[in-house]
Amino acid sequence: MNVSKLPISLTDLLRQRTVEGERIEYKAGWNPDPIIRTVCAFANDFENLGGGYVVIGQDCDANGQPVFPPAGLADNQLDKIQRELLARCQLIQPPYFPVLSIEELEGRKLIVLWAPGGQTRPYKAPESVTAKHKVWRYYIRRYSSTVEAKGDSEQELLSLTAKVPFDDRG
Repeated sequence: MNVSKLPISLTDLLRQRTVEGERIEYKAGWNPDPIIRTVCAFANDFENLGGGYVVIGQDCDANGQPVFPPAGLADNQLDKIQRELLARCQLIQPPYFPVLSIEELEGRKLIVLWAPGGQTRPYKAPESVTAKHKVWRYYIRRYSSTVEAKGDSEQELLSLTAKVPFDDRG
């Protein structure tokens, strides 16, 4: 198993001992549209919370709490997901690539994306990464949801240009 690239332990992340729930998104499987929109929202770091994490292969209950054991990802899916993720992240404008770490929990493989606030925000992503004619939107996190930035929220996001949160500086 590779050494984790995450700044916190997977157990602490999944048990939400270190990171608030609004900074974590659980996905039972690879679904590129909502995952790319969420990565974009975390990169925008609208609330200056330090970005967030997308845990692929981890399902959650109706209250947003992780379900154990995790669903996991098949070994033969890991490379395919990483290749697709690379292509889809290039669609984010400007391109943004979260830190990717393949983790194992209870014998199941997970892909964890760590998306700190980006250096060149604001970022926008297509509504649908697979659509022939793409429509780009700005996305932010509101509580535990990824939403399109509209009106005042969009204007505030645009005003944050080049203001990287102190905690996210390299």
